[in-house]
Amino acid sequence: MFADFLRRLTAPAIDPLTEGDARLALTALLVRIARSDEDYALSEIELIDRITASRYELSPADARALRTEAEQLEAEAPDTVKFTTAIKHAVPYEDRLGVIESLWQVVLADGQRDDAEDALLRTVSRFLGISDMDSALARQRVQGN
Repeated sequence: MFADFLRRLTAPAIDPLTEGDARLALTALLVRIARSDEDYALSEIELIDRITASRYELSPADARALRTEAEQLEAEAPDTVKFTTAIKHAVPYEDRLGVIESLWQVVLADGQRDDAEDALLRTVSRFLGISDMDSALARQRVQGN
């Protein structure tokens, strides 16, 4: 279903994504981080819906539809390194930094930091071109520190 989208995203000469495609790709990263501990909990699903509704000014129904589409994209997307590197080249830095903050929200949603989620978030941050310092600051903002 997403073969053409993924082919465009991972092509050697990447054009900037449309706003809708960027939303989809970035939401797929939220889904990937939530699934990384093999416990894709309802609380994480609901949080992804709230994040996307707020971030993109979507109705609850539109946020659910975006997440559902992102779940399908995430399942078909290449390995995390290739996927996030492609996003790095196609999405502005500010949007990528905002997604790191959202990823921390998802990781911390269940009240515990899982090693698999932490490792994936570090990998995603690095390949999105986000420094460890900016990622740590994003985590602190989420935690209210």
